[in-house]
Amino acid sequence: MPATRLKSLIRDVPDFPKAGILFKDITPLLRDAAGLALAVELMANPFRGAGIHAVAGAESRGFIFGTAVAQALSCGFIPIRKKGKLPPAIKSVSYQLEYGTDTLEVRHDAIQAGQHVLMVDDLLATGGTMAACVRLMESIGAKVVGATVLIELTALKGRLALPGLAVHAPISY
Repeated sequence: MPATRLKSLIRDVPDFPKAGILFKDITPLLRDAAGLALAVELMANPFRGAGIHAVAGAESRGFIFGTAVAQALSCGFIPIRKKGKLPPAIKSVSYQLEYGTDTLEVRHDAIQAGQHVLMVDDLLATGGTMAACVRLMESIGAKVVGATVLIELTALKGRLALPGLAVHAPISY
């Protein structure tokens, strides 16, 4: 089973980045060529033939999987950056974190209005970052057609933050 193979390449790190958190470390998967290729294929496959014009992903791990999924789908990649990392003109969106807020930005001309975009990230937890990325892409005219993540932490119910969006995750915990 492919998910079992991928799970065997993910290391649990207790109490990181703070006490009570069980961090899912994907670096062993990233250094395994066959595991990385399998992860990318499993993330891309449900969206083949869906008319995706571009893949968008937030830094930093969204860049890793986003560019690979974009290549697998023969489309371009749109980087969503942290505040202050892109030259003008940009669009931005602020969103709530557990303790405070954060801001993400994208070039205002990253996509043509109405083009289909697939959102990509390594992990879906509460859905806050992904929901902010969707809002940001929609603010520049993109039609977000789905989201694919390597790992979904189902107990945190991140899908609820993405109503009506097709969400795919090859691995769930």
